[in-house]
Amino acid sequence: MIVCTSVSHGNTQRVAEVMGRVLQARVVAPEQLDPAELSECDLVGFGSGIFLGSFHARLREFVRALPVEPRRSAFVFATSGFPDAGFQKFSRPLTGLLEQKGFAVADAFSCRAFDTYLPFKLVGGIRKGRPSAGDLEAARVFAEGLRARVGTES
Repeated sequence: MIVCTSVSHGNTQRVAEVMGRVLQARVVAPEQLDPAELSECDLVGFGSGIFLGSFHARLREFVRALPVEPRRSAFVFATSGFPDAGFQKFSRPLTGLLEQKGFAVADAFSCRAFDTYLPFKLVGGIRKGRPSAGDLEAARVFAEGLRARVGTES
C-alpha cells in the first residue's frame, strides 16, 4: 500500500505510481483508506510534496491518528524543490512518527520536483521539468531495492 498526498502539480503522484507498479501496491490518498487496512500490509509507503520543510498536513494528520500497534515495514518518500539533506532533514519527523506508531522504517526516498510554493510562484517556480525521466527511474530502482530487502510485493 502507498499512502500519497499529491496536491500541487501531480509530482508525488507520479513517483508513487512508479513505485506502486514495482511493488504491486495500491496508491491511495489518506482519506481513501481505512487505517485498519494497513495491518494487512507487509510494506506501506507514505509520501507527499514538501511544504515549508514538512510533509503535507493531511499525511501527517493521518499518521498521527493511527493507533500504536505492532506493524511491519514502511518507507517514506517526497518530492521537493530542495534536497532532503543537511541538519534538518524533512524526512526525520515523519520517520520518527511512523516508528512511534509501530512501523520499522526501511528507507526514505526524495527527488526534486517543480515547485511553485509561496515565493517561488513569483518567479514562475523552480525545478521545471522535474521529476524527470531520470528521477522516475531512480524511484523505480529505489522500489526494486526495497522489494529485494523487505522481501514483499505489497
